[in-house]
Amino acid sequence: MNQEELKAYKSTIKSYDTEEFIDLWIYRPYGYRCALFFRNRGIHPNAITIISIFLGIAAGVCFISTELRWNILGIFFLLWANLYDSTDGQLARLTGQKTRWGRILDGFAGDVWFFMIYFAIAVRETFAPIPFAPEYQWGVIIWILCSFSGFWIHGSQCQLADYYRNIHLYFIKEENGNEFDNSDAQRIRYKETPWKGNFFWKIFLNAYIGYTANQERMSPAFQIFIKRVNERYHSTIPGKLREEFRRCSLPLMNYTNILTFNSRALFLWFTMLVGHLWLYLFFEIFILGGLFIYMRHRHEALCKRLTKEIEEGKYD
Repeated sequence: MNQEELKAYKSTIKSYDTEEFIDLWIYRPYGYRCALFFRNRGIHPNAITIISIFLGIAAGVCFISTELRWNILGIFFLLWANLYDSTDGQLARLTGQKTRWGRILDGFAGDVWFFMIYFAIAVRETFAPIPFAPEYQWGVIIWILCSFSGFWIHGSQCQLADYYRNIHLYFIKEENGNEFDNSDAQRIRYKETPWKGNFFWKIFLNAYIGYTANQERMSPAFQIFIKRVNERYHSTIPGKLREEFRRCSLPLMNYTNILTFNSRALFLWFTMLVGHLWLYLFFEIFILGGLFIYMRHRHEALCKRLTKEIEEGKYD
């Protein structure tokens, strides 16, 4: 790339603080090339997101099969879907077509992918023997595990990881709150939006209210902290506070990245190739669950300390 192309490419990256190395080395560069291709053809970012949804569904269908060739094809479809997940955001930033609808649709796409993955795991393992009790089959147990892991464990992990990244961006960027939403603002927007002509937007917005409210419930210390910040500094956060928050939040970005797509996908593919998909559920519940608890503890402790320091006037 020449200097002008490199500048354009960098403009499609949210922040190097919050990017995972696999994304930076693989998905972002190829996503940028795809974004240029779609921009030159006048294709909207939301159309790319919708394509990624169907690719994720195709991956889940392929994973239902026990044949390795279909599993490999499913892996290909999931990689393709994730590439387009990178592409839609880069295309939106490249063309200035960033919308709240696009952000909500983007999150919905990932939910559809993993819903199909959990469905595939449940279908494949239903009549398989339980490894530590081979005289029994998984049966309804695997459906319960998939439901628990998908609706509660996976959902909470990804929601909080996404929240922490947006919080980090909020403090390191001068244009505060670029992608930092709260449930109260969404409820107001929902009430002010008429149903006529906005039926699907209202449905999505209602789901987004629940999404943001759950993020807030999981981060009580941060809610107190951000309230103190707004009360004391309004729209002008002191540079010292920004720097301190970034210094302490930056190491936690590694944990947020582990809790998102790439780590899950790598372990999923491993379990797919060895033929024991139930291992993925145990990885998500116990390994990623433990990391989630640790990350949340660290972030809440940081917010409590900074709240105390703000009240002491350290950053005035």
